[in-house]
Amino acid sequence: MSAALQALELENFLPYRLSVLAQLVSESLHDLYAAPFGLTVTQWRVMAALGRFAPLTASEVGQRIVMDKVAVSRAVAGLMERGLIERATDRSDRRRASLRLSARGRVMHARIVPLALAYQERLYEALDPDERRSFDALTERLFARARALRDGG
Repeated sequence: MSAALQALELENFLPYRLSVLAQLVSESLHDLYAAPFGLTVTQWRVMAALGRFAPLTASEVGQRIVMDKVAVSRAVAGLMERGLIERATDRSDRRRASLRLSARGRVMHARIVPLALAYQERLYEALDPDERRSFDALTERLFARARALRDGG
């Protein structure tokens, strides 16, 4: 085994730490809406994207929430089956369909958003206001850099 591979301390490896943190936060937040609303993580992310940016195609939803087509397609199908989102075919391009929250979906979204925002505030309690501003600025820089690296930059 090379020295470089042996030197990797997984617990200090940034991609690993970010992944674990994201998973912990996602699971903890999921606990707030899974049982009361019967949603999966992906379904909630689809609803959140539509609540903020609708109308969107399924492909656009996938790009917004950074999830693969199959996961988004399953989530959309489940949400449509429950009457939480609606699909409208584009009149100029019949192959294109946009999604939006239904009236029932908007009501559910409106009930979950305060829970999500309260969770975010509880999480941010670990940081003082200056740390929070720094954290937000640093994560924006990391997002930009990760996008550039993904795009070959």
